[in-house]
Amino acid sequence: MPRIALYPGSFDPVTNGHLDVVKHAVGLCDRLIAAIAIHPSKKPLFSVAERLQMLQAVFGPVAAAAGCAFDCTSFDDLAVAAAKRAGAAILIRGLRDGTDLDYEMQIAGMNETMAPEVHTVFLPASPMVRPITATLVRQIAGMGGDVSNFVPPLVAAALKTKFAQ
Repeated sequence: MPRIALYPGSFDPVTNGHLDVVKHAVGLCDRLIAAIAIHPSKKPLFSVAERLQMLQAVFGPVAAAAGCAFDCTSFDDLAVAAAKRAGAAILIRGLRDGTDLDYEMQIAGMNETMAPEVHTVFLPASPMVRPITATLVRQIAGMGGDVSNFVPPLVAAALKTKFAQ
């Protein structure tokens, strides 16, 4: 039976932190699905279609190099429900610090109650990407700052284009 993992997030935009998680996750599964969470109360910078395109372009080659199948999708309900629909038994979550751990442990506990067959796997961020958040990247890019150390080149170009409009 193939090991299928779901990596949920807003990915608005894709950061080097997200990429770090994917580099580790592809070694844990046969198929990785990056899933964009859609929240009606949030106003994302990039559309779902733009983010799906970024996910495919940035994560696809990493997965292929590791021999891991890769897909991306979106969902507008619970991440654990999306994992079950995808046939994923693993839910991937990246951790930057202790605050992330406290928050993610609560969610993992609730998810385990709702879907005991889906196991949350925490992947600690590599030291160089720990301070990176998509929120900070958007703020820096929106104020004309250089985000090239925080996002893949394709994403840096997309941010530059988006804020030039």
